[in-house]
Amino acid sequence: MDIERDPSRDDLPLMANTSHMLVKHYILDLDVDFKRHVIEGTIVLFFESGNGLKKWGSSSEETSPSESNEVHEFRTLEPYHTPVTNTRTFSSKIGYNDTTTCSKGEKATSDKVDNHDNREQASGISSSQCCCDPGNHGSEDFLLVLDCCDLSVLKVEEVDVAAVPGIEKYTRSPQLTVVSEELRNQIVHEIVALPADRWREQLDCYARCSQAPGCGELLFATDTWSLQIRKTGAQTTVDFPHAIRIWYRTKPEGRSVTWTSDQSGRPCVYTMGSPINNRALFPCQEPPVAMSTWQATVRAAASFVVLMSGENSAKPTQLREGCSSWHYYVTMPMPASTFTIAVGSWAEMQPEACLSDDLAAGRASPPPKADFRYTGACSHMEYPCRFQNVSATTQDIIPHRVFAPVCLRDACQETLLQLIPPCLSAAHSILGTHPFSRLDVLIVPANFPSLGMASPHLIFLSQSTLTGSSHLCGTRLCHEIAHAWFGLAIGARDWTEEWLSEGFATHLEDIFWAKAQQLAPHEAQEQQELRACLRWHRLQDEVLNSAEELQVLRPNRENTGRVSDSGASVVKHGLNPEKTFMQVHYLKGYFLLWFLAKRFGDETYFSFLRKFVHRFHGQLILSQDFLQMLLENVPEEKRLGLSIENIFQDWLESSGVPKPLQRERQAGAECGLARQVSAEVTKWIRVNQRARKRKRRENKEVFEKLLPDQLVLLLERLLEQKTLHSRTLQRLQQTYRLHEQDAEVRHRWCELIVKHKYAKAYGQVERFLQGDQAMGIYLYGELMVSEDAWQQQLARKCFELTKEQMDRASAQVVAEMLF
Repeated sequence: MDIERDPSRDDLPLMANTSHMLVKHYILDLDVDFKRHVIEGTIVLFFESGNGLKKWGSSSEETSPSESNEVHEFRTLEPYHTPVTNTRTFSSKIGYNDTTTCSKGEKATSDKVDNHDNREQASGISSSQCCCDPGNHGSEDFLLVLDCCDLSVLKVEEVDVAAVPGIEKYTRSPQLTVVSEELRNQIVHEIVALPADRWREQLDCYARCSQAPGCGELLFATDTWSLQIRKTGAQTTVDFPHAIRIWYRTKPEGRSVTWTSDQSGRPCVYTMGSPINNRALFPCQEPPVAMSTWQATVRAAASFVVLMSGENSAKPTQLREGCSSWHYYVTMPMPASTFTIAVGSWAEMQPEACLSDDLAAGRASPPPKADFRYTGACSHMEYPCRFQNVSATTQDIIPHRVFAPVCLRDACQETLLQLIPPCLSAAHSILGTHPFSRLDVLIVPANFPSLGMASPHLIFLSQSTLTGSSHLCGTRLCHEIAHAWFGLAIGARDWTEEWLSEGFATHLEDIFWAKAQQLAPHEAQEQQELRACLRWHRLQDEVLNSAEELQVLRPNRENTGRVSDSGASVVKHGLNPEKTFMQVHYLKGYFLLWFLAKRFGDETYFSFLRKFVHRFHGQLILSQDFLQMLLENVPEEKRLGLSIENIFQDWLESSGVPKPLQRERQAGAECGLARQVSAEVTKWIRVNQRARKRKRRENKEVFEKLLPDQLVLLLERLLEQKTLHSRTLQRLQQTYRLHEQDAEVRHRWCELIVKHKYAKAYGQVERFLQGDQAMGIYLYGELMVSEDAWQQQLARKCFELTKEQMDRASAQVVAEMLF
């Protein structure tokens, strides 16, 4: 497979040669330095050999996926002098020695290895030129390729796991007399192969092995997208070390890590994951197939809280005055891209006294009327699975914590904290067992570029979700909770099939939210129909204003899920900046599931969905896995005319609006809530006509109270009007108190302000652009397109005030609009 690694292109390369070696466990040991804006330390990787046990000869064209004009010479570094205090002592306790200091490494030494940074100008390496060892008589060594970007790699070494006291129990020999590469790799294999019920012992073994001394430096080189490692004379994966330690540090400009200040003005850092995922946080195997577990110890100043994707609710351990250590672990194998960390001066929100302790800390409740537990064995690789734990299957509200900047404490207490228990319970009532044992929710800084993000055990929410009523916060929380099943516990084997994550989460957020509100069935249906109406308008708009190739949900078609012989591949359009702001995978995916649920009936569809979750949790899937099982599990009379092939053709492999959806929307009648909005629009048109004629007191209109989604629809309909008088806009704002509504409503209101040049409300646009950065990007474009000098000045002023704190990708897009 020919992989172009020019970072200016649209496709994101996944360089790791996962077909030859797979990471099974990561151990990160890191220091967070807010003064230098770097995270530095070590990562130890434990491998298992894949299928590539052949000699790594010149006949293989997959050693490196592409040729390059620039070659990085492989060589070892000058001796890396590590202080004695950094050598960890062995301990049976999971984690690290409490005497560890918050060390920053040897600056003088690290300054010598800048030539091993990921170089922006580099485009790749040639395996035939780089892997040849002059002392090996022309033969070639196995090359391990890891995904890596924007990192300074300082040193790579083999870990002498055989030096761990008591480790001989994982070998076939009662005592270790001769230590060889084969013996070390055998030890790693035995640890990796420990059964799920010995997971504590396994984590302890990994931790103790990660503290073992090095037994030889390994040759390495970096290019723009990868780190390549080899050991002289190791020509196969069998000969290559299965435990390696990498010393590295992130870069302040690294694209996986955002250094900023929270809403209280205190420094913080968090990882975004996309679009390049975590390769600028630590060297890793990015392809989804590289599902691994991890442990991480992170040290920071004692005033900071460290949150992470981890099964344990970590508490700080004081190492010395002013420095604390946090330790997290995960036993469910997942792609490295799902790892998330956030470090800041977060305050933990405590539940109100009126909430019972079991709601705040999680409870095991009696099974619901419909018992969704399944007794069959799980199909995934072995790990301690909650689906096989009876108490876990009946736990409708998992333990959870809420963190936020101090200044948002009251808003979280009033809104978010009260919503988490009913939303978790609603999700459990629909899908059954929560895949993860606990949950942290963090209100992230204002520059966070979306409304939310889910990772294992940790959800990020934008501050924009806290304003107005609880509606936006509730729906977004439900969306992120849904990702625990679709996106995390069940992942896409090919990242281009984003709809398998976002389409499901968008569809399920409506179902969960209706359940959390305890709506009557007819009320739930009405609200869901209204949200379908809003999404229909957005899909039509997106199809009209985006490139056709970006509208396809399965762009690789019959090649979906395929990789090169080495395991390397590309994510089509993964680096396209336009794609970051598109919702087509959310919307078309949502409508496909909406169409199928309507076709088969909710009872049939959700009964199947629970079976699907039980069958595929802990695994990676492609579209056909879902569709095939669905069509096999519904009555034949309900699936007439439906096949995997025509669903691919109509929904997943074509641009534009799917034809079945077009027919469905054209034939469908407007729901009751939407008809109510239409009546209100008519009233406002009459008000506007009278305002233009200066008739202020005739036939005073009486307006109905509207739900938040109805307000969004109302404002969208009014945006279609050519002109609205300033008196109409003033009355509109006063009638619905638009400046106090949630961010979705205020966004549409700001669009009306901009379109009709309602200067009296420009201050609201300015506040929105600064406080709701996750939603304000397109407002900049509308301000500039108007060609109104005042509006353009407003756009530039807001950008100047926020650009230093703004998400880098968003700032780049806005800068292109403005200059």
